[in-house]
Amino acid sequence: MNQHTSSGGTVTGRFAPSPTGLMHLGNAWSFFLAWLGARASGGRVILRHEDIDPDRSRTEWMDAMERDLSWLGLDWDEGSSHGLHAPYHQSMCGPLYERALDALKAKGLVYPCYCTRKELRMLAGAPHGASDGLGDAGAAYPGTCRHLTPEQRAQKEAEGRHPALRLLCPDDDVESFNDLVLGPQNIPLKDCGGDFALRRSDGVWAYQLAVVVDDVRMGVTQVVRGEDILLSTPRQLLLYRLLDAPPPSYAHVPLLCDENGERLAKRHHSLSIAALREKGCSPTSIIGFFAKVAGLQPDPSPVSPSRLADNIMREGPFPWHALPKGSLIIPHNAPEAWL
Repeated sequence: MNQHTSSGGTVTGRFAPSPTGLMHLGNAWSFFLAWLGARASGGRVILRHEDIDPDRSRTEWMDAMERDLSWLGLDWDEGSSHGLHAPYHQSMCGPLYERALDALKAKGLVYPCYCTRKELRMLAGAPHGASDGLGDAGAAYPGTCRHLTPEQRAQKEAEGRHPALRLLCPDDDVESFNDLVLGPQNIPLKDCGGDFALRRSDGVWAYQLAVVVDDVRMGVTQVVRGEDILLSTPRQLLLYRLLDAPPPSYAHVPLLCDENGERLAKRHHSLSIAALREKGCSPTSIIGFFAKVAGLQPDPSPVSPSRLADNIMREGPFPWHALPKGSLIIPHNAPEAWL
């Protein structure tokens, strides 16, 4: 069992949006808590665009996200185009990820995997488009290519297959950490899908490696994100240890969902920050709603993020334990109260 603790000191949080569409209310909720968790501790905030997927990321959505964050009153100390830890776009960080990959290769922990996505779905017993139960942690991997001989690998490549690169994970590994919201966690790595990709077969860097490398080099000490990412955390903690880097603290916050219980996503166009702004919603009313949901004030009275941060700083540390547990439903008529 690997117990992870985070050192004290100044909090450095971060925004890490994926520019694959407009920011919706669920994104804003997580960013609000990430910002407040840092600012209420007198800490700093970094903005990083996770544009690692060239087929889905667009510059106009990066610009839109920055505009939405600023409109909500969520500022940042460095990122986008200025700061000491550039680049702040993952699409520009390939050499940094390559260096980390080489370090893992030197330890004999990387191997090629020739399985296609279709084959992985079949191995997992899931039809096309179906969930494998791991959420955003990715598909479970049964170790099919783990012990291929050099001859078998050569045969796969002779057939025209391009391999992904996977991390050889310890079979009995259990990662333990104290989540700021969910409390003590002891999660076997096998429950997170086993050996995971570091680079896809098309050469695109995998999320797990990229986010760890970037958080390490930027000095991020506190990661706030949706609880749907919880099963990625043991994978990332393993990478921190293998790369000899101290991990951050984690806060996995409840998700905002629509009235059908589905988490808010980019398909909820009417709940994008841009749509709410165009409708005439007030940013302080949206922040007030977030503050009420988070248990930071008794009613959804309009309030600015900076006022909330000042109030929390006067009263003590950020009350992560007070956040509600489980998904949070957004009533369909909620935006009407923000006009």
